[in-house]
Amino acid sequence: MIETIFIARHGFRLNWVTTVWESPTGMPRDPPLTAFGVAQARELADYFLSLDEDQRPTLIFSSPYYRCLQTSKPSAQALGLPIYVEHGLSEWYSPVVEGTGLHPRPASASTLKEYFSEIDPDGWPSIYYPTRKGEDVDQLQDRAHSVLSNLISEVESGFPNHKRVLLVSHAATVIALARDLADDPQLPLRVGCCTLTEFSRKKRDLKWEAKKLAEAEFLTGGVQRDWGIEDIQIENGKVVEDSGVPGSENEVDEPVGSVLRDKLSNAMSNL
Repeated sequence: MIETIFIARHGFRLNWVTTVWESPTGMPRDPPLTAFGVAQARELADYFLSLDEDQRPTLIFSSPYYRCLQTSKPSAQALGLPIYVEHGLSEWYSPVVEGTGLHPRPASASTLKEYFSEIDPDGWPSIYYPTRKGEDVDQLQDRAHSVLSNLISEVESGFPNHKRVLLVSHAATVIALARDLADDPQLPLRVGCCTLTEFSRKKRDLKWEAKKLAEAEFLTGGVQRDWGIEDIQIENGKVVEDSGVPGSENEVDEPVGSVLRDKLSNAMSNL
């Protein structure tokens, strides 16, 4: 049974300091980290190494965005673990303006392994895919709930000896994950680069208890570029719409949602 869930935001992004940058993957909106961001990721790895061995993560799941994989890499190397790519941990985008196309979707784990040898594309098939049409806050929260419930179930059935997992994601998604674990949809939380959130499972009622919320005590530069849902929310979970990627107007938005749900539906239909 999983006892601890660590959730980290990616490190400092290159596009925050310069407009002249290229995505290593060639995908729009997929900047790498700055040198400072890479240093933050190394400090995160050092923090995990400072823990007793029986307190360290033994599974790492990362958003497929380059900056998250870069952030995951030092911890994977330090702990001797593979990186499992989970699309359900992906960046959050607000709903697209009608007629402007779709938001981007990163490549598969097998393709991303070309950039990060630590990725194990066969050990974990992604269980969730966000819609490329974007999400309001309530939809993001629904995604977080589905990803967590399915991931916990799949880990506990497929990796029964693993008790501590690390999820590497993005600010909005980290907040939604934390709110779901805390069972508090209004949990006030601002998340800085490479900050760490930690939840432990209470043995008494199996609910989750926050041990850390976006803490940065292990980071030399402290909290950097903190962000909260309130920065973009208009009211009642609604947010400003955003443009899609030009040229994607005729692309198909699939798969979407829980792949486990689809597998279950297919299995039931074959009975």
